[in-house]
Amino acid sequence: MDLKTATALRRLRLVSAPEAVSFLILLVCSVLKRTTEFNAVPVMGAVHGVLFILYVIFWADAWNRTRWSFGTAALYFVLSVLPGGGFFAERKLRRESEDAVIAERARKEGVVNA
Repeated sequence: MDLKTATALRRLRLVSAPEAVSFLILLVCSVLKRTTEFNAVPVMGAVHGVLFILYVIFWADAWNRTRWSFGTAALYFVLSVLPGGGFFAERKLRRESEDAVIAERARKEGVVNA
């Protein structure tokens, strides 16, 4: 895995958890808006919107660089629109990055011919 691909995966991984948190907070704010006088939806909506746009940009970049199959790319996108899905995406991306680093080291050391 080259440096640009690793960086693209890292950026996507780093934005996925905050995006998931902002989505969950936005859902809580929506409930509070309807049940109380508290209205933080405009602020949290903007925060979540920015994080979601960053996630989509980083997702597209990672898809382009890693050459994921359509199914894998679709999975990461669907996880971004599910409440809490960003946590699963972050965990899966971390494992994928670690596996790529291990495979790259094994190739450099001549352990495997892949």
